[in-house]
Amino acid sequence: MRKQSLTAKRIFLNVCMTLITGLMLSVQVVAATPTQDPAERKRAFDLIEESKYIEALPLFEKLATKNPDDPQIIYWLGFLHLAKARDVKDPIERKAERVRGRNLLLRARQLGASDEFSESLLKSVPPDGGDEPTVSNNSEADAAMKDAEAAFARGELDKAEGLYARAFQFDPKLYEAPLFAGDMEYRKGLNSTDPQARSDQFDKAGAWYAKAIALNPDRETAYRYWGDALLKQGKADEACAKFIEAIIAEPYSSFVYNGIQQWADQKNVALGHPKIEQPAPSIKSEKSGDKTTVLIDPKLDTHSPAYYWSFYDLTRATYKTASFSKEHPDEEYRHSLKEEATALRTVAEIASRDLKDGTKLLDASLHNLIKLNDAGLVEAYVLYARPDKGIARDYGAYRSANRDRLRRYWLEVVIGVK
Repeated sequence: MRKQSLTAKRIFLNVCMTLITGLMLSVQVVAATPTQDPAERKRAFDLIEESKYIEALPLFEKLATKNPDDPQIIYWLGFLHLAKARDVKDPIERKAERVRGRNLLLRARQLGASDEFSESLLKSVPPDGGDEPTVSNNSEADAAMKDAEAAFARGELDKAEGLYARAFQFDPKLYEAPLFAGDMEYRKGLNSTDPQARSDQFDKAGAWYAKAIALNPDRETAYRYWGDALLKQGKADEACAKFIEAIIAEPYSSFVYNGIQQWADQKNVALGHPKIEQPAPSIKSEKSGDKTTVLIDPKLDTHSPAYYWSFYDLTRATYKTASFSKEHPDEEYRHSLKEEATALRTVAEIASRDLKDGTKLLDASLHNLIKLNDAGLVEAYVLYARPDKGIARDYGAYRSANRDRLRRYWLEVVIGVK
């Protein structure tokens, strides 16, 4: 069995309005053990490594004919047909290629080969192939981007980069243009055997990524790509910083954590949010007319973890009617960042006060919560470790005013660098 791991490979597939193109892909799919044509199989995967997707396609077609139940071959064949769609002029045939690619990815899934990336593609490509997406409202920029995609699918990296640069000239606000121009330099760096040339091309990639970040600092992709390039240059600390910025930009993206995990694996660092566990709720509500009274179980040991966490339950129980409507007059009730952080902070402050008065707190979760509160990082913890749909809606506003706190949380808490 061969596992194809492409931790530095991005597949250029323009299949949706936001261009899934270039998403970082680490593929390790379980494949049937190849029993024939090992040299041909190796050549096919080598061409993928070299970004020569159109050239690789007939080899994968041949391998699929001989090995129709090989999930790895079918998986990549689906991607290659989607890539080929970018190099087909006729719109009807382009659509047909997208349908072929989608159906092959569905077949690969049945065979046991699927991941976040392929599932995203399946959601983005309609069963009938869908309409051709428009990248830019500027027709010249849009045409240059499509020509660049076709050049990339053929493995013509220099030509593709020039076309991306041209698109950027026509549409200076088009994030994808400098992003993918940088990706071409990154790929050329990967393919280079000369150490200095390799480093120079990674630097050029970084310059392009910086242009994309300047257009939109709240998109994660350029940070993550830049981190990849820095990691390849041996600049681990700088790479880590870029991966953290990617997370800060879009923490709820499916792919954003690939970079920091890659860095952690290389540095042998264990990443983790602090362990904070709480017991089952220990309060009850009594309703009398229009009034609701919330009571703490009087039998609780006042030194037990359940006692301290009862104040979390109490705070949340009263927040809905006492605070949310005042703070969000135009919204129906939802679980908010402020509600969750206020409840956790109440627990931390009461436990901290008792700790200072000599009470022994034997619960590690309470100690961890106190540390977060003392560091001013409760909100960051909530946003990254305990988000739900309601809390996530508050992320953008908090990030705008507290980017440094979010950065500190990753460095000081998740990574543990002081």
